[in-house]
Amino acid sequence: MPRAVAINVGANTTLPGFRGPIRPDRRFAYVPIPEREPTADPVPTYGDLAFPLDVDVSTVADRRVHLDPEFAGLYGSTASTYGDEHGVKAGPLSALDPGDSLFFYATLSLHGDPDAAPDLPPEWGAYLIGEFRVARAVTGETYRALDPAERQRFASNAHCKRTDFDAKVLVAGGEGSRLFDRAVPLSAPEGGATAGPLVTDLSADSGRGPWWRRVLRYDADATERLRAVVADAQP
Repeated sequence: MPRAVAINVGANTTLPGFRGPIRPDRRFAYVPIPEREPTADPVPTYGDLAFPLDVDVSTVADRRVHLDPEFAGLYGSTASTYGDEHGVKAGPLSALDPGDSLFFYATLSLHGDPDAAPDLPPEWGAYLIGEFRVARAVTGETYRALDPAERQRFASNAHCKRTDFDAKVLVAGGEGSRLFDRAVPLSAPEGGATAGPLVTDLSADSGRGPWWRRVLRYDADATERLRAVVADAQP
């Protein structure tokens, strides 16, 4: 039976200084973080990307983007890949098997009338925004040992474009990988820092402290239930 992990991605109040928006109808914009390392291959700037919901990137238009995760068909990407240089994520991600789920969640700021969205946190919250149905997950060391043809599936990943490859894990998404049409709240309606039932009831996390920065783990039964919640939330 498939298992799942969920990790935090995307723009935040530190990088680049603002969160992506979410509307009362749960439409949202996935805004990546900036690229902070030298790259051997060209990467887009914020100004190059056509963000939905009129996201204002005028203050960072010339900054390069670390487009990770990338979703096939979004912002010019033709593949679904994710890489991470942090060991705390590399362990659970590299243990994912084909068919498992890698969920991505982001902190988003509510844009619009809070009274029109009583089931959402009134200011900001953590939301599931996308999923990979895992095709392959490899450690950075394994990637270096792959033959060129096998490495090609990860070639468009942001870490593979850096001058110095630094990913401790790489994940390729297969069929069924997508950015959601509607975000799914992990935070409770009371406020962004309060964990909702998808965290406290389904994941192995306690929901105490800054849970929205942690890796969330789901066993097989919880993964099946989480997938059903996500499917029901899409139009």
